Amino acid sequence: MTARRIGLVGPLHPWRGGLAQYLGLLGEALKARSEVRAVTFTRQYPDFLFPGTSQFDPNARRPDFPTEAMLDSIGPWSWRKVAAHLERFAPGAIVLKWWMPFFAPSFASSVGPLRRKGTRVILVCDNLIPHEPRFYDAAFTDWMMRNSDGYLVMSDSVNRDLDRLKPGAPRRRVPHPFYAQFDQKRFDRESARAKLGLSGDVAMFFGYVRHYKGLDTLLEAWPLVRARRPGATLVVAGEFYEKPEPYHALAKAAGEGAVRMLDRYIPDDEVEALFRAADVTVLPYRSATQSGVTHVAYALGCPVIATNVGGITETVREGETGMTAPPEDPRALADVIVRYFEQNMGPAMAPHIAQLQAEHSWEALAASTESLIDELKPGRGWS
Repeated sequence: MTARRIGLVGPLHPWRGGLAQYLGLLGEALKARSEVRAVTFTRQYPDFLFPGTSQFDPNARRPDFPTEAMLDSIGPWSWRKVAAHLERFAPGAIVLKWWMPFFAPSFASSVGPLRRKGTRVILVCDNLIPHEPRFYDAAFTDWMMRNSDGYLVMSDSVNRDLDRLKPGAPRRRVPHPFYAQFDQKRFDRESARAKLGLSGDVAMFFGYVRHYKGLDTLLEAWPLVRARRPGATLVVAGEFYEKPEPYHALAKAAGEGAVRMLDRYIPDDEVEALFRAADVTVLPYRSATQSGVTHVAYALGCPVIATNVGGITETVREGETGMTAPPEDPRALADVIVRYFEQNMGPAMAPHIAQLQAEHSWEALAASTESLIDELKPGRGWS
């Protein structure tokens, strides 16, 4: 057995979405120089925290390292079981995906016993300050910060939050890798559009719908876009975690055929065609730290128009890989979208996006993770 052992804890197959994909791809990259084992959930969200239809995507690709489903986020009996299971592996480090304070009791209780025996705990910080705050956030976040040692942060805004919460904490500022697994080379622009029945100017909003993501701003902007670009189509691809009726009313007001709503979770095997068919992906967020959507878009060669909030625009190189607009301003957003189409900016952005793809690799993230573990000097399981 190699002397370098890393445990992963968090969502993994068959749990759906970018969080599970991220942890799986990171684990596979870490396998090059370490033995990797993982624990995932038997129950991730209780129903009151998950408004969608299903938390699973059984058809998604499985990671190629051992994974045990045994963590119940609201089942304390499982936390001790996870700790005992991980202790038998005795890893030098455990890497957890951290995006929501709700998970602090289960995560901290599962890894705390190992920390006392020399294992170091690394948080991959999607968010440290939640988009949708709850009364327990501060206490639970503090609990997790006391039970973790090092941090991987993917945006300057999260880096600043970490400075406020735990000044001087060991960390690595890392780029969010691109989700290149979606690039199966099955479609080009023409074949994707033929499959989906799309033509002309096409913009897309991708991902689940919540208030902070600002889809209403984009829908309010769309009639202004159509007034100057007749026939332009907005594709909304993602499940609604809000009441959909107000959004559907805005879509209807934009005009016949102006908005195509795909109100459902988009499985992995449909993602490539959607991004290949779109001229641009629009992220009209009200608030954000970062978004995996930009990294799916870039992986599939699609430019991005994003609002200037949080860390979202840190990977948008103005005029090269995308464009930016102020948040909650439908007219300004429409102006940017129209300029993008009028100036046919997509083809000129393609080489810049290709350069960005090379800079955001899973291998680079794995190397930064290993460097941080080296700095933390685990008491066991690490050469």
